[in-house]
Amino acid sequence: MIEKVKNIVAGSTVETEALIISFVATIILGMIIVPFLKKRKIDQVIRTDGPKEHLKKNGTPTMGGIIMLIVILIVSVGVSFKYPNVLPVALITLGYGLIGFIDDFIKLILKNPKGLKPSLKMLGLIIVAVAFVIYLVHIDFGTETFIPILKEYVVMPVWLYIPFAVFVILACTNSLNLTDGLDGLAAGVTAIIMLFFVIVSISMENKDMAAFSAIVAGTTIGFLLFNLHPAKVFMGDTGSLALGGAFCSVALMLKMPFVLVIVAGVCVIEAISVILQVVYFKVTDGKRLFKMAPIHHHFELSGVPEVIIVPAFWAVTLLLAIVGVFII
Repeated sequence: MIEKVKNIVAGSTVETEALIISFVATIILGMIIVPFLKKRKIDQVIRTDGPKEHLKKNGTPTMGGIIMLIVILIVSVGVSFKYPNVLPVALITLGYGLIGFIDDFIKLILKNPKGLKPSLKMLGLIIVAVAFVIYLVHIDFGTETFIPILKEYVVMPVWLYIPFAVFVILACTNSLNLTDGLDGLAAGVTAIIMLFFVIVSISMENKDMAAFSAIVAGTTIGFLLFNLHPAKVFMGDTGSLALGGAFCSVALMLKMPFVLVIVAGVCVIEAISVILQVVYFKVTDGKRLFKMAPIHHHFELSGVPEVIIVPAFWAVTLLLAIVGVFII
């Protein structure tokens, strides 16, 4: 596979162009929107029960995910004239981004700290996920799913595939949402995951998904220039839900949700840490398994600096991406 990737990459221009255009567009748009968010005082509310170092982040503008959402959509529409299958994954990204935007808008603009009702938020996420999965099933896309251990595709019955795929989307988006707690963490992890999918898509000669993955990768790398510690802007739910929708939909289009579980292992661990914390708290009548969940906050409260945790989580994601390349 490695040799195949090298040969195809040598002649790949659309992916490179999409990545560079998205990267530059994100920087330009960020230079416009970040000052606007700051001027309008659309600031992140920092929890007082979290790491004390985070209190310094009070006043940092949020909802920066709108920068990425705009760039991803505009570049995707442009690319879709040549690669039409980019549109479905761009639309699920838009759908999830809009749900995140509504939640952010209620919290930050309307000053309602509760945001969008959890039940309505989950309902919106489910509706978008179900619509996307039904689209996949009814365009003769098939229900084949790649099993890494077996290194072969297994055809799942439709009645099983639909709830399974919906679960994958919901789990991935919420996992990335939980991961978005440190400067540059979620954006960096997403960039690595999407670069992985660029490589996989190229090896499969799937130009559509290669182009879209490159768009999201370029956008997240550009956003990192504003989001690295100390962050000038946070992405908010607008960004984290949109990016989660982006990489899980690509995984489904490539028939590789199980591979995504491996490559996005950091997000999976973050989500599991929250689940374990809640279960342990209930079982032990108030005791905590971790100092704070998600687990990146546990490391912070254990004395590990944020500037160490983030690169370490990036490194783990990169390692898992390399593993992903070799198990396909």
